[in-house]
Formats: sequence, C-alpha cells, structure tokens
Amino acid sequence: MTFVFVALGGGFGAIARFLTDLRLRAWRGAAFPWGTLAVNITGSVILGVLTGWALHGGQPDGVRSLLAVGFCGGLTTFSTFGYETLRLFTEKTRPRAALNVGVTMAAGIGAAAAGLLLAAAIWH
Repeated sequence: MTFVFVALGGGFGAIARFLTDLRLRAWRGAAFPWGTLAVNITGSVILGVLTGWALHGGQPDGVRSLLAVGFCGGLTTFSTFGYETLRLFTEKTRPRAALNVGVTMAAGIGAAAAGLLLAAAIWH
C-alpha cells in the first residue's frame, strides 16, 4: 500500500508543480524561475509541518508516504532549480542566477523552520 500512496502523492505533486509553473510563467514571464521557487518554498513549509508533527508523536506511515515522500517529492525539484540557475548564468544574467540561489536557500530554510514552528504550536 505504501507504493500506492507514494505514487498518488507524487502524481499530484508533479501536476501541482507543472500547473504552478505554467501560471507563474504566464503571470510573471520566464526571466526568473518563479514557479520553481514557489513550489520549493511550498514544499519546504509542508515538510516542516510534517516533520514537526512526526517529532510530536504523530504522522502515521500512510501520511508520510502520501504527503512527505510522494506529494512533496513530486512537487519540489532540485534538478530544475539547478538547471534554471545554470541557464540564468549562461544567459549572462548572473545577478539573477545569484539571486535565485540566495532566495531559494534562504526562503526554503526559512519556510521549513516556519512549518516546524507551526507544527510545534499546533501539536505541543
């Protein structure tokens, strides 16, 4: 059953990533990878909350398989982040490449920490 949960979550996560990127490209353009940034921050918040829940004795295996491994695994993307950063660098938009790295790292860690604090407030 674990495989089914991972597959379902991963499928929904990948679709959510695709749709988020499509909408943000239409809204903001393709000069900066807004879609990848948004899904990576969102995934970090979700994983922070799930980690906090697990640390407080919750989170059944099915929830972990569906949401943490499946959905967040399908939603977030390090490979696309790396590719888009290199694309920005090679297109001579090096300040945007550096901004992408800095904002992604800071916002991702901050979002995970915020999710962990939210979980602590809920399940403490």
